[in-house]
This record gives sequence, C-alpha cells and structure tokens, in this order.
Amino acid sequence: MTTNAEDPHPQEDTKNFQSLDSLRVLLVDDNEDSLILTTFILENIGLQVKTATSVSQALETIKQLNFDILISDIAMPDVDGYSLIRKIRESSISTQRQIPAIALTALSSDESRSMALASGFQSFVNKPVEPTVLLAEIKRVISINKIVS
Repeated sequence: MTTNAEDPHPQEDTKNFQSLDSLRVLLVDDNEDSLILTTFILENIGLQVKTATSVSQALETIKQLNFDILISDIAMPDVDGYSLIRKIRESSISTQRQIPAIALTALSSDESRSMALASGFQSFVNKPVEPTVLLAEIKRVISINKIVS
C-alpha cells in the first residue's frame, strides 16, 4: 500500500471526531484480542466503553446502564449478534430499544451485510477494524439517530 506524504495519519484524522467525546458505548465481542483493540480505539478518542463478551452479558448490561451506541460482533458462540440486536429492538426497555447499532464482523459478504441491516443494525463494519472507518460510521449513525429523534 502506498501512502501520500500529504495524507493525514489515521490518528490525525480522529481530530474530526471530537464531538463524540464522552459517548457511552456498549462493545460486544467474544474475541478478547478484538475486544481489546476496539476498546483501545474507542477510548483513545474519549468514548466511555463498557464491554461484554456474550449476548447474555450484553443484555444484562443494557438493562442496568444506558448507552449512546451499541457496537457488536456478529459471529459469537451460542447466540449471535443478529439475535442480540433483535432482542434489543423487541425489548421492553424503551430507552434502549432504538439505540444506534453497528455490526462488526469478519464476514464481509453482501448477504451478511443485508442480514445485519435487516436484523436492526444501522451500519456494518468489517474486521479487522480500521479506526477511521469505525469512527466515521459511529459519527454517521449517531447523526442519523439525532435527526430521527
């Protein structure tokens, strides 16, 4: 991959996302390495991150705390991310039912993307996570949610 000396470094590009400071994020992923990396990316720009390693843990956490955005892996053992977002959308917890949500997955097919969006996610980001892509999607789904609200 070639880079242009005039292109901003990805860390420099995060300056455009300061309006996201202090957002509360629920990050769900069963892969510890992915969870650590994504948490680092999000906390590095000032987001408050709470993690869960399973759907059941995520559902319990969302009952106890309010979040501004959900970011969830799709391929998890036992119960997948598609089921998680459907359960949240059907939940009796009205404050979190419409939480903006981004699917994270290594499954980059059009079918996976369509399934994620049909399940209730507003966005789909491929793994390995590219920080600037993830941050742009967070900003986009938060902006859409503010317009709709």
